[in-house]
Amino acid sequence: MPEHTSPRPALGRRGLLGATTLGAVALAAGGQTRAAASTRAAVTELRERAVVVGTGFGGGVTALRLAQAGVSTLVLERGKRWPTGPNATTFCRFANMDNRSAWLTDHAIVGGGTQTWTPYTGVLEAVVGNGMTAMCGAAVGGGSIMYHGMTLQPTKADFATSIPRAAGLYDDLNLWAYPTVSRMLGISTIPYDVLASDPYKSSRLFQDVAPRAGLTPFKVPLPIDWAYVRGELEGLYDPTYTTSDIAFGVDNGGKHSIDVTYLAQAESTGLVQVAPLHVVRDLAMDANKKWVLSVDRIDTAGTVQERIRITADAVFLNAGSPGTTRLLVKSRAKNLIPDLPDAIGTGWGNNGDRIWAWINPTGDAGTQQGGPACVGGRDPSSAIPLTVVHAGSPVQQTGVTALTVVGFGIVDGAGTWAYDAATDDAVLTWPTGTDAELQALIAGKMQDIATAGGGLMIDTNAQAPSTWHSLGGVPMGDAVDLYGRVLGHKGLYVLDGARIPGSTGACNPSMTIAALAEHSMRTIVRQDLGRVL
Repeated sequence: MPEHTSPRPALGRRGLLGATTLGAVALAAGGQTRAAASTRAAVTELRERAVVVGTGFGGGVTALRLAQAGVSTLVLERGKRWPTGPNATTFCRFANMDNRSAWLTDHAIVGGGTQTWTPYTGVLEAVVGNGMTAMCGAAVGGGSIMYHGMTLQPTKADFATSIPRAAGLYDDLNLWAYPTVSRMLGISTIPYDVLASDPYKSSRLFQDVAPRAGLTPFKVPLPIDWAYVRGELEGLYDPTYTTSDIAFGVDNGGKHSIDVTYLAQAESTGLVQVAPLHVVRDLAMDANKKWVLSVDRIDTAGTVQERIRITADAVFLNAGSPGTTRLLVKSRAKNLIPDLPDAIGTGWGNNGDRIWAWINPTGDAGTQQGGPACVGGRDPSSAIPLTVVHAGSPVQQTGVTALTVVGFGIVDGAGTWAYDAATDDAVLTWPTGTDAELQALIAGKMQDIATAGGGLMIDTNAQAPSTWHSLGGVPMGDAVDLYGRVLGHKGLYVLDGARIPGSTGACNPSMTIAALAEHSMRTIVRQDLGRVL
């Protein structure tokens, strides 16, 4: 097992971490976070035309479209690369978690595990706030490495409810941006032969029960090459899809994550350099109104190897909602960038996430539960739009059958981020009861499922709310324009989920983040190329 340390400063908080989609009633206890030991490091000065921070859905789209426009681009990513292939052992498994699962910590952050280890630059960070914990990816490919892959497009009405400032963009998004993302990620639904196999009994059970619970069932579009799943069914590959052991990444390959789609195409142009293990500490504006990034290049033990000062004409922030927001909140509080919009640090939401465990349903759920989350249901009569999906649980307790069922819907972006000078970081506050009305509806629907299908439902987030779908912090209309330009600051852009205020129309956010980035980059290349960068 690799031994590593994380470079990010601790938040200085301890507490329970919300359950994950990995299994039922899984709570992770907080523990000590170790800061990396720093060495005496040299300082390097770099001059770049364009810098992209982050390699998730927004960052991947941004890098590729800049490259295709002929712009030499440096892409900074705090995490490492995680190459995969048939029978690879790139990622740890849920039953045997190790330090590859966690960023910054010496302990397990999901699943209630008690393991401790030497900290490593692993794939997940838990950002603990007041009233909510945000789970964040840390890898080349961002959250696409460990997400289940649900690629859902909201309806026009639900999009407008979630993102009213951008409602006028929907027709364009629907015409070409959403289809572009679907094509780039190779989206498809689970084939009939795979769904009919033994590992997918739990998915078929959910499909059978959903209509009796008032849900309209559907197959979830996913960025998966199903030949790899069939290979597992045929015994060619060690099981990972067919056991839903995918939340730290998919060992066998076949997942069309951002690193092997958008980023791979961007790098193939020769104009894009992806720099893993580069942590952006601060962002400032210099006297010439150029952008200056203070960056630490680290090793996989988290030790600083080099301090870098990068001056750029344009910076595209795609560090994820918490990462982008924290960076800009720091820049404003420390006066590194004058006159940043007051709305920075506002409009944050959890996409309405809630994770439930369906315990001992009457029907046959099988002995293992295949994934990714391939089936779901919508409630057409709900007062607030919501979606429910079944995600397989990778481990089962003896004598207990537990299915993970996830609900999400439209919420207000009422969360805020405030600077904490003691930790030189921004801290999230999610007001109690913000999403109470939606959660009551989700709870009612979960009970409908249990009534129709037997067993009982347990809210695994009741004691420790968490989300895997952070959105907002730099909201459109108030902090950035419709194309991600930070208001009043030429050459500074936000193209990730930080600009979406709280939710994405009762869908998980990845497709909308990527589609908005596609739409914005088309305009930025047309209007800003040669004028800004």
